[in-house]
Amino acid sequence: MSINIQKILEQGEGLTIEFKTAASEIPKSIAETVCAFLNRYGGTILLGVSDSGEIVGINDKYVTKIKKELANALNNPQLINPPVYIIPDEIAVDGKTLLHLNVHESSQVHSTRGKIFDRNQDGDYNITSNTNLIANLFIRKQSTFTENKIYPYATISELRSDLIQRTRQMAVNRQPGHPWENLNDYQLLKSVQLHQKDYSTGKEGLTLAAILLFGKDEVLQSVLPFHKTDAICRIDDTDRYDDRDDIRTNLLESYDRLMNFTQKHLPDRFVLNEDIRVNVRNLIFREVITNTLIHREYTNPFPAKFIIGKDKIYTENANRSGGAKQLQPDTFSPIPKNPVIARVFKEIGRADELGSGLRNIFKYYPYYSSRKPELIEDDIFRCSIYIDSTYQKSDHQIGSQIGGQIGGQLIDTQKRIIELISKNTRISRKEIASNIGINESAVQKHLNKLKRLKVIERIGRTRGYWQILIHAS
Repeated sequence: MSINIQKILEQGEGLTIEFKTAASEIPKSIAETVCAFLNRYGGTILLGVSDSGEIVGINDKYVTKIKKELANALNNPQLINPPVYIIPDEIAVDGKTLLHLNVHESSQVHSTRGKIFDRNQDGDYNITSNTNLIANLFIRKQSTFTENKIYPYATISELRSDLIQRTRQMAVNRQPGHPWENLNDYQLLKSVQLHQKDYSTGKEGLTLAAILLFGKDEVLQSVLPFHKTDAICRIDDTDRYDDRDDIRTNLLESYDRLMNFTQKHLPDRFVLNEDIRVNVRNLIFREVITNTLIHREYTNPFPAKFIIGKDKIYTENANRSGGAKQLQPDTFSPIPKNPVIARVFKEIGRADELGSGLRNIFKYYPYYSSRKPELIEDDIFRCSIYIDSTYQKSDHQIGSQIGGQIGGQLIDTQKRIIELISKNTRISRKEIASNIGINESAVQKHLNKLKRLKVIERIGRTRGYWQILIHAS
């Protein structure tokens, strides 16, 4: 991320900028400032800078220690509640080390050590004892972020407990000892503000975000009858479609179905990233799909679309825009649309820090096209990812070319298996057998040979998918 430190220093401390010295330890008031920024408009904190804007730096011996302690402190619900996940950026200026914290406005009201702080000009103010200011703060949050709309008659029985458990397990798998591990379903919902109280009306209950993430389909359709994502493939039949998935379910399973749709109809692209083999198709479209789901304005009935065509993939969804513009990775300022939903996606590994998705799209798109992607921020958010024709290969070409690359060691049946996997990475052994016309035990023998030759590998077990390790040139 490009950070103009000089511009920040010139602006000086104010409503959204704070300087703090931190030669060898975390400043004692850091939690108050983070809390105040979260509750107001967000902002920038520079550690290693005096109040007057002079760069004093952080002792290099303590930089790693301070970064680690900051991450642990802000993750600790005893210090910041609800906790936040902020990764400080280390920056060198004139031979001195600074730490930069980018704090985004939150859709929730945060407290530190039981006290609520708000931001006013260049100060952090304790408003804990002022019930009017606290009530206004809650009202502003709930009116700005529609994901916080409360449904007082919705109970936890309207949610899918299996999805909550799956989400809990995904978070624990990513981070052993994750705070969600020992929380029951209700406690987990409360911890991420999926169950709230509206201090202006006294209403209390599940939020729209909770229903979108975990709601049963009939409950979701009752709350948002127009909610859907229309996935369409138009590669051969451009007048109608080759394939379609009308998705009207929760956001977690919507993500799965959109990723499956992508893997079914788009070719893999594997590259080496720091000696690690990565699938750029999955990296790009993980971000595209996640952005489509977590940055959508769900009170707008405009139907979301995910369209795969001959030369581009195109998405559009309703948006709460700050003005029409084309987004670029080095100039845009990310604005949280649904921070609660985004946090859940981040905890389970389906999203990263706000703004990183756009940068990943631009980082990996050259492997698909020489034409830059287009992301247009407006009342309808539109994203176009282009695919050069050289990347569109028929299944037969893929199987035959891979067979040629490994010295003709594959028979026609094995080439056909590769072709089937290239179309659907989650195809089962039974489905392969049905398509080819052989029994499942024979399919397993062919799969075993392809794995021994390192042509394919299986990722995951019960819900896994196939990866093709050698690709047609």
